[in-house]
Amino acid sequence: MSRGLRTLAACLSLSAGAGTQAAVDAGPATAPRMEFTPLPAGSYRLPQIQSVADAALLDERGRPVRLSSVTNGKITLLTFFYTYCADPLGCPFVHETMTWLRSRIARDHELAHRVRFVAISCDPTTDTPEVLARYAGELADDSRFEWRFLTARSVPELLPVIDDFGQSVSVELDRSGRPTRALHHMLKVFLIDGRGKVREIYSLAYLQPQVMLNDMRTLYLER
Repeated sequence: MSRGLRTLAACLSLSAGAGTQAAVDAGPATAPRMEFTPLPAGSYRLPQIQSVADAALLDERGRPVRLSSVTNGKITLLTFFYTYCADPLGCPFVHETMTWLRSRIARDHELAHRVRFVAISCDPTTDTPEVLARYAGELADDSRFEWRFLTARSVPELLPVIDDFGQSVSVELDRSGRPTRALHHMLKVFLIDGRGKVREIYSLAYLQPQVMLNDMRTLYLER
C-alpha cells in the first residue's frame, strides 16, 4: 500500500477514541500534529524502493565501516545530518524524533535488537570522528540499542553515497553570494529492511514518529 493510500485509509479510520490515543503517541513536542490515526502495524505492506549501494565510511572512533554492514541484518533508520546544523526543522528535529523513537523501541526488548539507527554526516571535513564522538555521546555506546554515527575520509568519498540516496547537498550563500558554514539539504529519513532495501522515505511532512514506529514494526512482522 502506498504512503498516500495508507494516509487516506488512516484518515477514514479516525474516531474520537482513537484520536485520543493518537495524541498520546504523537511523539516529541515539535512533531507536526497528526490529523489521522496510523494504520496498525502489519496491516499494510511497504514497497521496495531501491537497493543501498555499498561504500567505505568511518565511525566515531575512526574505524573503517562498510555501509553494507549497517544497512543489512536489521531494520535500519538512516539519515544524513551535520553536527552544527541550527535549523529547528532540520537536523535537530530529526535527532529529536529519532531519540523519541529510540525510547519507544527500547521498551520492546525483541524489537530493540532488530532495529538500528544510522546517522551519516554530510560534512566530513568538519565532522571528523572526534567531532562525531562528542556529538554522539552515550548514544553510540548504549549496548541496549545500536545507533551508529558515521562520516567519510573526504567529500569525494562521500559524494557517491549522497548521490545513491538522492540526497543533494549544497553550501548556503549569504546575501552577498559568499558561502556560509550552513549546508542546505532536503530533509529525508530512509527506512531500510534487513536485506538492504529502502522501503520508505520520510520527508519533513511525513516525519510522524508513530507512523515510523508502525512501519518498523510492519517490517519486523514480515519475518
